[in-house]
Amino acid sequence: MIESWVSLAVAIVFGVCGTISMKISHGLEHVKPAISLAIFYTISFIAMTFALQYMQLSVVYAIWSGIGTVLVAMVGVFHFNESLSLRKVIFLLLIVSGVIGIHLGDSIHTF
Repeated sequence: MIESWVSLAVAIVFGVCGTISMKISHGLEHVKPAISLAIFYTISFIAMTFALQYMQLSVVYAIWSGIGTVLVAMVGVFHFNESLSLRKVIFLLLIVSGVIGIHLGDSIHTF
């Protein structure tokens, strides 16, 4: 089970790297970031596949996308000088609380 969590962490990191590469490729105009984008997302999806061996799809995807969203937003603010408003922080917290809720809800009820 610990391998699934490690695989999920790898998937998140490489997914974030892929998204950052997407930004710096400027619409795939710059070749190196465009190639990096494909490599990073490939690694991310392979790692996510390994995470899915012992974890439920809904939990893996919620964690991958939720944490990835928060990390990408942080990179956007601190590296690309994107704006940070109270509204943005509140909605990012709602994403995180939803991810936690899905994970906790999984351990409470099984249909």
